[in-house]
This record gives sequence, structure tokens and C-alpha cells, in this order.
Amino acid sequence: MSDVIWAPWRMEFILGQKPPECVLCGYVDVAPAPGTLVLAQGPLAYVVLNKFPYTAGHIMVVPRRHVCNPEALQVQESNALWQMVHASIAPLRAATQCPGMNIGINVGQVAGAGIHEHIHVHLVPRWGGDNNFMPALADTRVMPEYLDDSWQRLAPAFAEFRKEFAQ
Repeated sequence: MSDVIWAPWRMEFILGQKPPECVLCGYVDVAPAPGTLVLAQGPLAYVVLNKFPYTAGHIMVVPRRHVCNPEALQVQESNALWQMVHASIAPLRAATQCPGMNIGINVGQVAGAGIHEHIHVHLVPRWGGDNNFMPALADTRVMPEYLDDSWQRLAPAFAEFRKEFAQ
């Protein structure tokens, strides 16, 4: 007999009605606060928890301007995006105690981008043994933490970060 592990939050993303406006543009100018998922805002980019994460602490760094390809970013936007990615690594690692991390971009829907209309960089904390048979065989991820709890854990680590990137 096999066990059943429920991951119902994913179905909202898979089957849920997609808003007509860009979901990532909706976080622009949202102040970091519990319930917002936003961890930091800068003049050209921001950091937000992924609402449908691959692991606990999965964040995204997003340019404020709505563009779908990296080459569409202006030089200062690209520099700010990567500076924010670079600056996000230490607080994310400190808050999650992860020994590894995946960092990357999926450009275009066929490349795996769930929100292909607005480019964003994923930072995904990784731990030994976190990749098991569930994603490969059952297309299910087991999340050990609620999003609000992730935000509460990450927010203090991003406090200095917010000062550095304050507008």
C-alpha cells in the first residue's frame, strides 16, 4: 500500500484562473510586510517569496519593469537585478541554513517559465536529501513550511538588505 502526501496548493497554480494582469507586476511598490510575500524593494528590482515554491524559502528577484527577456533589460536594470541576486544569497543562506542553492532563470514558456511574460531569477535553497522520488514520480513536492512562516523566518535576514536597496 502506498502513502498519499497532499500538496493541494499547487493545484491553485495549475488549474486556477490566471489574472489578466501580470502577477509579478502586482508586487511592485508593495512594502515588505507579513502576508505580502515581498521581502525587499529596490528602485529597479525587488525580492519576493515564490507563491508556489519548489522548496521552503524559494525566492525570486524580479525587475520592476515588465520585460520577458534578459536582453530587453536596460544595462542599469540588469546590473541592479544581478546585484540584488548576489546580495540575496547570504541572507537566504543564513535564514534557511541551506548548504546549497539553485540560482537561475527560465526564459520562455517552453524553457519552463511559469510566468514567462515577466523575467525573474529563482533562488532555491537546497539541502541534502531534499530531492526524493516525489517530484520525479508523482509530480508532487512536499513542503515542510507554510509561506507565512517562510516570510517570518526570512524577513529578519533581509532587514539589512532592505536598508542597502532602499529607494
